[in-house]
Amino acid sequence: MASRRWPWLGVPLLWLVLAAGVIAAGVQAATTPADAELEARMLALTAQMRCLVCQNDSVAHSSAPLAADLRRDVLERLHRGEDEAQIAAALRQRYGDALFYRPPLRTGTLLLWLAPAVLLIAGLGAWAGVLRRRARPGPPGAPDSGL
Repeated sequence: MASRRWPWLGVPLLWLVLAAGVIAAGVQAATTPADAELEARMLALTAQMRCLVCQNDSVAHSSAPLAADLRRDVLERLHRGEDEAQIAAALRQRYGDALFYRPPLRTGTLLLWLAPAVLLIAGLGAWAGVLRRRARPGPPGAPDSGL
């Protein structure tokens, strides 16, 4: 019954759906690089970067809008002829060392590099202390701790 009342609705709706499909295909084509080598270089570089929005994914694999912008920026810079070191330096200057999974070793990031080793040594020292206390016999007549 509704199709008899509005027969004209089907044609514009069809054109709207087709236009949306064409626009979506155009957007996809605009973001797809023509050169596979540049795309591979872009993915390799952005895989070394932490997504600043979600921080659990790399920029190469994140679906956040900022990550898409960073991928596009890196790709544009590669098209202009910049190498990976120049791109990394520019992005580090703009976003800081937190963008990269491996920040450079300098005084500002020394704690980041030394913290895992310090925590490992402290944990091993605490474990050795517990083992030493367990191996030490208690005073005569003391009840066994049962550990």
